[in-house]
Amino acid sequence: MEILEKIGDAASKTYKFTAEKTSKFAKETKIKMQINEHKGDIKDLYIEIGEEVYQKFVKDEEIDIVSLQSRCEEIQELSNKIVECKDEILRLNEKRQCKNCYEEIEISANYCPNCGAEQEQVSYEEEQDEKIKQQDENNEQKEEIIEEKQDENEEQEN
Repeated sequence: MEILEKIGDAASKTYKFTAEKTSKFAKETKIKMQINEHKGDIKDLYIEIGEEVYQKFVKDEEIDIVSLQSRCEEIQELSNKIVECKDEILRLNEKRQCKNCYEEIEISANYCPNCGAEQEQVSYEEEQDEKIKQQDENNEQKEEIIEEKQDENEEQEN
């Protein structure tokens, strides 16, 4: 009996680990897709701006910066969203960015392994808050998986 319990425990731990990694990977992939979508939108806006400027040039009209301002503001908003997405990926992977060289480093690193710059200390509370936030997200994902399994089981029974 003990052997079966050990096998069951090992299988359970493996399942949990795999589910967490898969969930984290899926989230990161989703965020990266959002980044690519934002980059595509920015590229489209650049093209629109360029076309408008060129049309004005060809017609020998004055280029009115005010008419381009709303598109430039859209580009800025999309750029900010990209930064937020990248920050989310760093948090998801329990990493941060070096303030000096912008290299991705461990959240607890005192110095950047790339440039050697001293890093701001992450307080214990901040670190714990991040871990709690991550655990909450993992619990939500586990609940979703359980609900999906229950739905599948109910469908199979019917």
